[in-house]
Amino acid sequence: MNSFQQTVAKLMKNNVFAEKDTIILVVTDHSTEALGKKFNEALEQDGWNTNLQIMSDRSKSGEEPSEAISEAMLSYDLVFCLTKHSLTHTAARKNANAHGVSVITMPGITEDMILQGAMSADYKRVEKETNEMTAKLTKAKAVTITTGKEKNLKLRIPLEGRDGIASTGIFRGKTASGNLPSGEAYIAPVEGLAEGKIEINGSMAGIGLVDGPVVLTVEKGRLVQATGEQGELLLTLLGEGNGRLAAELGIGTNHAARITGNILEDEKAYETVHVAFGSNHTFGGMNKADVHIDCVTKKPQLDWEFE
Repeated sequence: MNSFQQTVAKLMKNNVFAEKDTIILVVTDHSTEALGKKFNEALEQDGWNTNLQIMSDRSKSGEEPSEAISEAMLSYDLVFCLTKHSLTHTAARKNANAHGVSVITMPGITEDMILQGAMSADYKRVEKETNEMTAKLTKAKAVTITTGKEKNLKLRIPLEGRDGIASTGIFRGKTASGNLPSGEAYIAPVEGLAEGKIEINGSMAGIGLVDGPVVLTVEKGRLVQATGEQGELLLTLLGEGNGRLAAELGIGTNHAARITGNILEDEKAYETVHVAFGSNHTFGGMNKADVHIDCVTKKPQLDWEFE
């Protein structure tokens, strides 16, 4: 077997824990079609029963797939989504889970990412550290993120009553879902209460690595200002409505993840946090929007509030 096929076989053995009679759907789009086909072929060569469906590119993360793809997902046991933009926070993914289907999302995946970086991690370690951080998020009343060269920017995010979610990269049993590669603990903030400013010095979904620090201003849980050209682009992608509501606080827990400009891996890296805006109704929040954009910052200071 070549290294790509070996990696996919290892993934199925060490991360997915599926039985060999599992029926698999690989969803890809035009931007990721070549890699999607290669991934599907590797599964077939490893003896899995698979099917491939190709859709048009979505315009942004969190946008729903076509109705045909959403319906097709319900006919399989396990779905891999190798797409340009994320289907993680969509009703289609949530509905598939409700019907007993496991969905593994791989937005922005590259061959390099499959063979190197976050995918090469020790996932037993990732699982342990992710579960520990998730428990901490669940217990927290609020978290204040301090960023900026002078450590003068503070964003306080209330979390009381919300449960953290572990994205471990380990999928056991039906309806198990999340990213691959993975390694993050995340939570939906209490709506309308996040206040302050945060400097984004890593990357933003759909935009890539930032050219320079982008300062986001959040008032009453809503993004009201974002500096620079990339900040303006973020605001445009989020739209004027519910897309600008604070949706997620996430903490990276994958020791092998790199920051390359690809949000799928960037948000999993050690010593990073990410805040996202848009939909969060799929993981414990109340906001529905046809967008979900993550913004990663490196080496923040976190101050935790507990009861």
